[in-house]
Amino acid sequence: MATFDAISHTIRCDILSKTHVADNLAMRKEVSRTFTFPTKEMYDYATLATLGDDVYFEPSTKALEDHVAQITGKQAGLFLPSGTASNQIALRTHLMQPPYSVLCDQRSHINLYEAGGAAFHSGAALTAVIPSNGHHLTLEDVQQHIVLGNNNHNAPTAVIALENTLRGTIFPQDEIIAISDYAHSQGIKMHLDGARIWHVAAQTETPLKELCDPFDSVHPSVLVLAGPTAFIDKARWMRKLFGGGMRQTGILAASAAYALTYNFPLLPAVHALARRLEKGLEEIGVEVTSRAETCMLFYDPTSIGTTFDEIADRASDLPEPLILGDARLVVHIQTSESAVDDLLSIIRQLAEEKQATGFVKHAAKRPKVQSEMYAQRETKK
Repeated sequence: MATFDAISHTIRCDILSKTHVADNLAMRKEVSRTFTFPTKEMYDYATLATLGDDVYFEPSTKALEDHVAQITGKQAGLFLPSGTASNQIALRTHLMQPPYSVLCDQRSHINLYEAGGAAFHSGAALTAVIPSNGHHLTLEDVQQHIVLGNNNHNAPTAVIALENTLRGTIFPQDEIIAISDYAHSQGIKMHLDGARIWHVAAQTETPLKELCDPFDSVHPSVLVLAGPTAFIDKARWMRKLFGGGMRQTGILAASAAYALTYNFPLLPAVHALARRLEKGLEEIGVEVTSRAETCMLFYDPTSIGTTFDEIADRASDLPEPLILGDARLVVHIQTSESAVDDLLSIIRQLAEEKQATGFVKHAAKRPKVQSEMYAQRETKK
């Protein structure tokens, strides 16, 4: 028969390697060329957070919830484990009794990247609309696709969910207000997936409250859903139902608070670096298919005769590798200028090699709406 000490020995778990301190230092260097990672300063701040239980009451988390509610102009906030959970719980809280549908942009996170959650969690159909201008939904788009009335063949629109930014592009506020006014005149709720709304505030110098005013509920990232008190009370119930209630969330809430205080002021520099990347790509002859309005851009390397795989292979072979995917390039506060320079150098070299083998660049066929249209709109303001 096994002794307690023997059982205890099998249960032990040490997840810290002998080199974990050095590994973390190396990771913090690597993020300047790939993904994000908590800085030492953020980590140190987070360890000072309270150790309450958020299923009951957690002081640091409550302070973050109240702050996010205040700056978004809402009555209350609710801490959630992820952006997807925030969007899905918001929809489930708004939606009462099917049949109903949610109108959104075809490219939105709710439509493409949340595993069909609206259907699974809420029994909701999605009306996924392709913007007629290629950039953002308009009031006319919404009016053409909204489902109103009592025809029992249809699922009436109950919520319009907008995303700002979407793929890094800024949704014009005047259009959001027009859609919101129309939706509310029809008794339809408005939800904002604002995972990058901070970039909109930084780029347009618009207060967060003003950006969020047209919406009944808001997910402004930092793991907090904001809305009216009664809505948040119901959402807290839904969080429990979804299995999203957590215990010692103070360390996560503190990390979010640190980001709001120290990282938000860095966003203008992020946008400038993204624009420098965009300019460099265009100087090489690469077609930019969605411009760097904030921190993100999309490009097409076939315009210089190469592929994403070729670029990624070269990038992974650098002394300090870059990890690349497909058409999307995202700049963040830890992206270094050297990472941008190295990427441009790789693409420039590939362009020269392709040209030397006889590749002839064809005229770009980028839709006007992704570039000149938005620039003209901003010029008129």
